[in-house]
Amino acid sequence: MIFRVKKIAYRKERQLDYFKVSLFSLLFFIISLKCLAQDSIPAAVDLTEEKELQFQQFFFKALSQKSIGNYQKAIENLESCNQILPNDLAVFYEFSKNYLELNNTLLAKEYINRAIEKDVKNIWMQKHLVKVFVKENNFSEAIKIQQKIVISKSRERAYLVRLYLRNRDYKSALSIMNVLQEENLLPASLKKVKDSLEKRNNGVVKTTAVAESIFKRFETNKSYAVLKQILESTEDKPALLLKYSTEGIALFPAQPFVYLMSGKALNAKKAYKKALETLKNGIDFVIEDAMEADFYNEMAVSYKGLGNKSEEKKYKEKFEKLKK
Repeated sequence: MIFRVKKIAYRKERQLDYFKVSLFSLLFFIISLKCLAQDSIPAAVDLTEEKELQFQQFFFKALSQKSIGNYQKAIENLESCNQILPNDLAVFYEFSKNYLELNNTLLAKEYINRAIEKDVKNIWMQKHLVKVFVKENNFSEAIKIQQKIVISKSRERAYLVRLYLRNRDYKSALSIMNVLQEENLLPASLKKVKDSLEKRNNGVVKTTAVAESIFKRFETNKSYAVLKQILESTEDKPALLLKYSTEGIALFPAQPFVYLMSGKALNAKKAYKKALETLKNGIDFVIEDAMEADFYNEMAVSYKGLGNKSEEKKYKEKFEKLKK
């Protein structure tokens, strides 16, 4: 009897042990699954972070390559960015800037328009689109975009004036200049333009009889096209160049080329201070990078003549950077 009771007790004890072992095994299995699940989350996060890191690396490489003038290399890095994160606004914007530097205005427009679709109120991207149209000499379209910019940023009106002047819409340019003058916001360079345009309207500029030579033609046809021919043909004749470029500034105060030629003539005659003043007045109207580079080159000549080596070096570097 005693043996039977002990046997039953032994069986119950063994059942309890089995239960404990089974419970422990179940808990261990659950904990293992939980740990495995927890381990899998960081793996997914790491993969995302890796892509983000790769995107950033390619993007900053693109910016770096653009800064040293390697625009095609910059585009290649941007293409890698686009593969990792398609249709990114910043990538589209950078694509456009690099294609513009390569004079591919078709792709520059395509990418900046894609970017603007994602951020229609972005002023910087709108200003870049204006630059693209200017590169194409499409001043009418540039003006349309600049008008939109002016609605939210009234300080951009001065640039709108310059676009009107480049488009030879002198009436619209004068209208805005009058408003800016009333508000005491008209830049000094535009005040000179305004005075010149008003004098033209008052009949100060007159023409003379028709003749065959380019100089005689200019007497009767005071067009910018004829003047430009004269300035280009007299570039190696400082006295004539100065005479016609001075007249050109009065007639076409918004054309940067006449200021550049006047600066060249004055530098040739060693009137460096006057040359520098003329070049600084004219550079306000420059839009194209190539002409801006020519201005910096002439300004470097002026500073060299004045003995200002630090400024000479500064403008030579600006010239070389734009010419790359």
